[in-house]
Amino acid sequence: MKDIRFVDVGEGITEGKIQKWLVKDGDQVKEDQSVAQVETDKAVVNVPSPITGTIRINMKEGSTLHIGDTLASVGAPDELKAATAVQPTQQPAAKQAQPAPAQKAAQQQKEAIATPSVRKLAEQLGVDIGVVTGTGPNGRILENDVRAAASHGAQKSAPQQKYSEVLEEAHKDRVERVPMSMTRKAIARNMEESWKTPRATHMDLINATELWNLVGKEKEKMKKEQVHLTFLPFIVKALVKALQENPHFNASYDRDTQEIIVKKYYNIGISAEADDGLKVLVVKDADKMSIEQIAKKITELADKARNKTITIDEMRDTSITITSIGSLGGGFLAVPMINPPDVAIIGVLEIRDWNFVQDGKSVVGKVMPFTVTFDHRVVDGAEAVKLGNAFKGYIEDPEFLEML
Repeated sequence: MKDIRFVDVGEGITEGKIQKWLVKDGDQVKEDQSVAQVETDKAVVNVPSPITGTIRINMKEGSTLHIGDTLASVGAPDELKAATAVQPTQQPAAKQAQPAPAQKAAQQQKEAIATPSVRKLAEQLGVDIGVVTGTGPNGRILENDVRAAASHGAQKSAPQQKYSEVLEEAHKDRVERVPMSMTRKAIARNMEESWKTPRATHMDLINATELWNLVGKEKEKMKKEQVHLTFLPFIVKALVKALQENPHFNASYDRDTQEIIVKKYYNIGISAEADDGLKVLVVKDADKMSIEQIAKKITELADKARNKTITIDEMRDTSITITSIGSLGGGFLAVPMINPPDVAIIGVLEIRDWNFVQDGKSVVGKVMPFTVTFDHRVVDGAEAVKLGNAFKGYIEDPEFLEML
């Protein structure tokens, strides 16, 4: 007999939710057969059976999982019966026992992101690691965090009722608490991490007339090949070229060692709207792809995000991110949040008719505003202007666009 457990899938994921059971309690299942769909804050993953046998389901749909929790067991009927007999106090699947205070504390410690040596230090100093705020990447708790907590006292005092809670109580019949989706929780954590980054933003305008005309000309041709062509693949290619000239934007910052991790690959994240919140789809090795291949990949990933079939691997390992605010009708400038651990994010706005001066004459053309929001620890404003000018130059260059 083997248990099916919720395992550590990386990326700081510590919890999930059983979205759907694909089998029924007591069904015969085969080794590697998908038996359940679990929603994490990154994607919906299929959980396979480790062996062939009868399945006994321990948790119902909608239940929240933490790493190590047992969803079900698979084995011979007599094994399952014997296992149930030696666990008479086990709660049925429809009921979930509330963890005892000691269990809850252990669970908080398990969820804290820290190395074994840091955990040992916390134990030696009598620090409750579950209430320490980590300053490392993705909220990782460092030695300095533990020592600082020890010097200030890591135990939380009894919380006082907030004024907002007093108001909520006063309006209890006219307010509603809405649980956050797994994706929304992930966005909240990432934005909190992003907010720690000292950032600045460079803004500029691009004459996108040539790009507009080229996409209009090629769109129908691509349609025959069943390719949905937008401005985005050209923006991706122009950004890759600009990054090759300004490599410190295609990077991450290691806060622990104070080193810049320059990436020699170009995995371009694309922010995409989904029913359960914003997701980042990753076009990997974009420098090796054609415009048609990029367009196909973006469409494929967007469809998967909408259908909730996208994998965690297809949403991680970015080297920089693009947020296409213009696709939603955003027409002016914006300051998007950096997607950790990227150094920068590019915001592109809606292409519109603008009146501007060209060669001393007033003309009407297609203009696309854009922004470069960057980690000021790694790069400076002057470097952001250089990246912006290179990016702008490629999109405005008809020869470059036609070569693609």
